[in-house]
This record gives sequence, C-alpha cells and structure tokens, in this order.
Amino acid sequence: MRSALAAVFVLTLAACAAGPAAAPTDHTDVPGAPRVATPFADNARDAAQRIVDAIATDSRAQARLRHLCDEIGPRLSGSEGLASAVEWTVATLRADGLDARQEFVAVPHWIRGRESATAAVVSATGGSAAPGSSRELRMLGLGNSVGTPPEGVEGEVVAVRDFDHLESIGAAVRGKIVLFTKAMPPYDAEKGAGYGETVVYRTQGASRAAKLGAVAVLVRSVTATSLSTPHTGSVTYAVDQPRIPAAALSIEDADWLARRVEDVVADGRSMRVRLRMEARFEPDAPSANVVADLRGSERPDEIVLIGAHLDSWDVGQGAHDDGANCMAVMEAMRTLQRLGLRPRRTIRAVLFVNEENGLRGAIGYATSQRENVAKHVVAIEADAGCYRPLGFTTPASDDPRVRRFRERMQDVMTLLAPLGADRLRDGGGGADIGLLGQGGVQLLGLDVEGSRYFDIHHTAADTFDKVAKEDIDRVAAVLAITAFAIADAPIRVDE
Repeated sequence: MRSALAAVFVLTLAACAAGPAAAPTDHTDVPGAPRVATPFADNARDAAQRIVDAIATDSRAQARLRHLCDEIGPRLSGSEGLASAVEWTVATLRADGLDARQEFVAVPHWIRGRESATAAVVSATGGSAAPGSSRELRMLGLGNSVGTPPEGVEGEVVAVRDFDHLESIGAAVRGKIVLFTKAMPPYDAEKGAGYGETVVYRTQGASRAAKLGAVAVLVRSVTATSLSTPHTGSVTYAVDQPRIPAAALSIEDADWLARRVEDVVADGRSMRVRLRMEARFEPDAPSANVVADLRGSERPDEIVLIGAHLDSWDVGQGAHDDGANCMAVMEAMRTLQRLGLRPRRTIRAVLFVNEENGLRGAIGYATSQRENVAKHVVAIEADAGCYRPLGFTTPASDDPRVRRFRERMQDVMTLLAPLGADRLRDGGGGADIGLLGQGGVQLLGLDVEGSRYFDIHHTAADTFDKVAKEDIDRVAAVLAITAFAIADAPIRVDE
C-alpha cells in the first residue's frame, strides 16, 4: 500500500516542488475582484505529504467499513441498523480523540415487507397462453411507495418509452399498469453516468401515470448494466395526485416484459401483471446526524464541512452508497487529529441520516445552522461511490463568486495532482449539502471513476467486497488534504 500511494505521492509532489513557482491567480476578469496570490502556505504541501504517508501506513477505513457492513448491516431510516450505526460512529470518533456528538433528527420509517410481481400473457378469451409467456419478475418496491391490497393489484401492462409517450396515449392507461422502459445511457468518461436523465422516471413516474388513471407503475431499473438485479430508490408522490404502488424491475425483466407487450397486442392478447407489496409507513423514528469537529486554531467559528450519508437502503450493505465514504470521512478526521494538524478554521465532519428517502438529516442540519450558514466556507460531499478519486465537481454557475472560488480551488488541485485527483468540473455538489448551497455556501462533490457504480447502486449487490482498500484510502487522503488546505488558507477561498 505504501508503494502504491505514499511513494507515488512523495515523488510527484517533489517534482512539482522542483518546478517553477506557481503564478499568482489572476481574478481581473471578475468585476471588482482583487488580484490574489496563491493562498496556500508551504505547510499545506508538508501536511499533504504527511497525510498521505499516515494513511498509507495506518488506515482503519477498510476495517471499519467491514464492521459497518458485516456487523451492523443495512441502515434504512428508522431501522435498528441505522440506530446502531449512529451509536457506533459517535463512539469511534470519540475514541479517535475528536469532539463528536449526535444531533437529533426525526426520520421517516418506511417498511418494505414482502413483495412479488408475476406476469402472464392472457388470451382474448381469458385463458393463459404458452408456458414461456409467464414468469415471476425480479422486482424491488420503490422506497416510500404505498403497498397494495393483500390480494395485490392486477392490470394490463402498457409500456411507454418516456413521459411524452405517456402523455400521447393519455386515457389509454386508465385502470392499467404502466411500465416505463427508458434506458439509462452507458457511462461516459468525461460526463459521467446518465443517471439524471433517467432517475426522473423512478421519482416522478408514479404520479405522472396516476394522473391519467393508472393503478400501478413498474420502472426499468436506473442502471446501464446489471445482472438480473433490480435497483430500488425513492419515489416522490405529487401532493395533488393519487398514490399508487411503484416498483423497479431488473433491466432484463423490464426489457422482456416490453417485448412481450409488443408481441401480444397485435393478436388481441394482453400482458397482465399481478403486483403484491406490503410496503407501509410507521410513525417517524428518532435518529441523529453524527457531527465531529476538529476545532480551528485561529478562526474556529468558520467551518469547512466534509460529509457523507450514514443511512442506506434495506437491501445489500450500503458499502459504496455510502458507507465507504463515511469511513473515508472518519479516516480523514482521524488522520488530521493524530498528526496534530490544526488548521486556522474548524473542519467539521457530518455523517447525515435519511439521505436515501427523505433528506431529513440535511434539512435538520441546515435548520440548526440557519444563523451560521455564512460561517461555512465550503461544504464537501462524498456520495458517488467510493472509487478512485478524480477531483471534484461544482454546481455550474456564472456567479462571479463561484467563478472566483473555482479559480482559487485550482491551488488545491495542485496538492491533489500526485493522487490523480486534480480535475475540477461542473456537476453539482450533493443532496445533503444542497440546502447549504442555497444559502450561499460554496459546494464541492467528490468526483470518482464511477464506471461501475450504477451496476450495483441501490441493490443487494452493494456489499463490502466491492470496495477496494486503495480506493477508500485515496478518498480519505483527498478529503483530508482538501479540507486542511481550505481550512488553513490565510484567506477565505469563498470570498
């Protein structure tokens, strides 16, 4: 591990240091902006080297992830697993010498229950067709979905390509089950995954179909590649529409079902599905964000936040989403603490709860910090899987403050170049820090090589064995270096 991480970092950083000094950052293209020299002192480079060496030789991130996944397990909001995870992370951070605490949040308590979906071709006279025309479908109910009656919901399936197609057929879906067949595009090395253009069918599909009279919806799992594994995720119901059951199918079953619908319509038969879901809500449950501070030496009231979310879905172990990044955040804080690195400003770790099906943790934190939002210099979120870090994304904006921030962040990128994590591109910040962004806080989202992330995203396959030790340690190093550099800068990088 040392040769793969620390040695490469030392050699590359030495080469950077031997080159010409960095030119002052020129902000003259921003109206009213001063010309500011590189704001990071030499000790930031020294700290970066020490951080990488310390993590390479003594990281606990992977061992802690193993405990989180194998001993605690899935951590859906309201579950015993999440409650155990909150208690364990607070105790672990305190044992590392950090000022850690729980900040109360009430979270939704959705329970999946038993569920199934069966498809069959039915002839015009009501009889069953050939044996190959019926099968059990591999499905997962969508988070926050309502359940079905005990006997289930049965209806003819109408396959639609997208929302425009749905609207074009209108009342033809009344009393039927709508299948959304929109496929997520393959991963692009420059643009990343096409998640945003397809996840809307999972979140909005139920209400869009219910408006036209559908009795249930099925969604092709939001992934480009999978092995007969359905992907769950939240559904968001419109307040002015009926709530109908919603479930995701594996991409193989969704494609098969769409083909069968096409085949049978021509000769007067129909494709019918019986969907059974015991999904229900219990009253909100007590939970808490986990917050830990490394107090600043000169400006402790100014905060650089690094965060990830501690909750997960109830299938799999929530290893990549988002347990490994939580452990990387904890390792970053542990490393800074044990090295005695005290930046000018406070570095705060926040492990949010209820990111998956409610964002109550994000809302709770933003609400508690309503009077202190301006004291947050930067908020950093890691929630795109724990793979090899490439750099950071920021929300696209023409705001002069954002442009100036991005320019100043180029200085941090030079510290991350030895780790191959010096890319800064448009792409947003993160769900849990979004409300802080609305309050004017500059946002950074960890950018990773996530070509395989959506293969397992929100599935039973998101397990400990999928996370590489080298990746989780690199993420921890990138978070620690970035947070320290920003927190220790002589100037606020957001001004």
